[in-house]
Amino acid sequence: MLIDSSSSLDDDLEMIAVASIKISAAMRMLVYRVVADVIDEYVRIGESTAIKCLKKFVRTVIAIFNNEYSLSPNDNDIVRLLTEGEHRGFPEILGSIDCMHWKWKNYPVAWEGMYVGHVKEPTLILEAVASYDLWIWHAFFGLLGSHNDINVLDRSLLFKDLSKGCAPLVNYSINGHNYTMGYYLTDGIYPLWSTLVKTIPYPQENNHKNFAKA
Repeated sequence: MLIDSSSSLDDDLEMIAVASIKISAAMRMLVYRVVADVIDEYVRIGESTAIKCLKKFVRTVIAIFNNEYSLSPNDNDIVRLLTEGEHRGFPEILGSIDCMHWKWKNYPVAWEGMYVGHVKEPTLILEAVASYDLWIWHAFFGLLGSHNDINVLDRSLLFKDLSKGCAPLVNYSINGHNYTMGYYLTDGIYPLWSTLVKTIPYPQENNHKNFAKA
């Protein structure tokens, strides 16, 4: 924050205090899903001001971090992902992919049917790819909760590129077969694609058990 040299110390401290209150209001709505009209019970900010604070906070976070966290991995990132994957026993892995249902508490009642799926509550779906150190380098958010992992996959920009053969270039060989695209760890609901590796559901042999445990 830039402080006006002509202003008094009391004014500057007041500005900092007000800014902290506004950030607290935005964080409370985001973290605890508190509605705007009850914010004044905690931080003494009116409903309309709380909504403005939330919108400005979100826009500011996007403006500051978008270029760093919303970009696809560059060549250096790919090398790091592959190197770490190999150290952990998964050579040429690019990450783990899965979907989660984000419960939508204060949804418009007229939209309820579109957003209710197997969770039995209105949700929004987040598809994400994360690396071993929880770097989420792909996120696809906002689809209706009535979808599942499969129809999300059909709409995912990541796998739209994969279906066209557009993917980070890697070269490796497994059991005599050459591959030029990395792979992702998934759960059992995903289709049988060469870029998706699932666990072994009922492992019997030791090497299968070790793979499933990893």
